[in-house]
Amino acid sequence: MLYYLIAVIIIALDQWTKHLVLTHMERGESIPLIADVFHLTSHRNMGAAFGILQNQRWLFIVITLAVVIGIVYSLIRIGKKQPRVSLALSLVLGGAVGNFIDRATTGQVVDFLDFTLINFPIFNVADMAITIGVVVLLLDVLLEGKRNGR
Repeated sequence: MLYYLIAVIIIALDQWTKHLVLTHMERGESIPLIADVFHLTSHRNMGAAFGILQNQRWLFIVITLAVVIGIVYSLIRIGKKQPRVSLALSLVLGGAVGNFIDRATTGQVVDFLDFTLINFPIFNVADMAITIGVVVLLLDVLLEGKRNGR
């Protein structure tokens, strides 16, 4: 149950921050928090990560549904037996559902976190959760591989 709660918290935080951007910023507006380093920039993305596969809304909806079903099934099977994997999956689940809500309702994802110093693609809370979840999964694979002598 804890892992679903984590996913729900990610979804709520993601949707709340996107709502703030939609209600308090114009599209394209950029507010420097640290000048020339980190800005809040109101942006819409109709593609996947880094803007690839633009205008493929139904593809993303179908893929996300499959991923969500797979994660829920995995969480049911794994549960508390592998807490690091379950945590990672809950982060990915929350992020996937957060961006899914945007795609299903408007066809575009609201992005706003903008590291201007390195010209990194603009992202959101859901993207952060997915990225952190995937990194934790990769670390788990590496740690388990070392533990098993591989």
